[in-house]
Amino acid sequence: MTPKPVIEARDLSLTFQTNDGPVHALSHVDLTINQGDFVSFIGPSGCGKTTFLRVMADLEQPTDGSITVNGMSPAEARKARAYGYVFQAAGLFQWRTIDKNIRLPLEIMGYSKSEQDARVARVLEMVELAGFENKYPWQLSGGMQQRASIARALGFDADILLMDEPFGALDEIVRDKLNEQLLELWSRTGKTIGFVTHSIPEAVYLSTRIVVMSPRPGRVTDVIESTLPKERPLHIRESADFLEIAARVRVGLRAGTLEDV
Repeated sequence: MTPKPVIEARDLSLTFQTNDGPVHALSHVDLTINQGDFVSFIGPSGCGKTTFLRVMADLEQPTDGSITVNGMSPAEARKARAYGYVFQAAGLFQWRTIDKNIRLPLEIMGYSKSEQDARVARVLEMVELAGFENKYPWQLSGGMQQRASIARALGFDADILLMDEPFGALDEIVRDKLNEQLLELWSRTGKTIGFVTHSIPEAVYLSTRIVVMSPRPGRVTDVIESTLPKERPLHIRESADFLEIAARVRVGLRAGTLEDV
């Protein structure tokens, strides 16, 4: 079966106008993300990977080229609730319980109380936070707060999940656990995931494809197809296949940097 394209960028560029002159964030990006892909974006700070994710989410507008999400413009996809978005910080309201934080988008969208109840219970179970719904964010660890943020993004059951370095501020032990849980969630739901990270091991462990980006202006310098099996215990990171993919990512990052010297 031919994969169904979900996100398609063609010759996409974005330039910010600032008081110090133009900043070329993205340059001539071509990329297709297919249904069910787990695609990680990796590159040096300032390479445009978060900007590209924000363009998909209609939080930034390209200055040239085109992009479609589910065959629509990003603005149309946003109005159609085609994606959930997880930011670097959990962004939970400290005065609302975890239940009410997850419920907030559903309230805004006009879901009935019974539908809200069912959806909140389902996503809490998915992220292993059942029983914590009446806690406040300040009563939870950083990792648990990020899981609540993911649950909030999953609440309205969009087919696409966009994640902007959600585990970057967490310690390695917690990060490993959340990586495992995210893979399990992806396997169960079949969602299409776009994931920004600075970590080579994280990108290799999670992804079906790894998009390597150059320093500003951000360009796609390599797209690496993973040969790892879908089931990935943590110890797979010690395998020859894993190390080979990680080495290719590292070479791609170095090559992209040297091109701009």
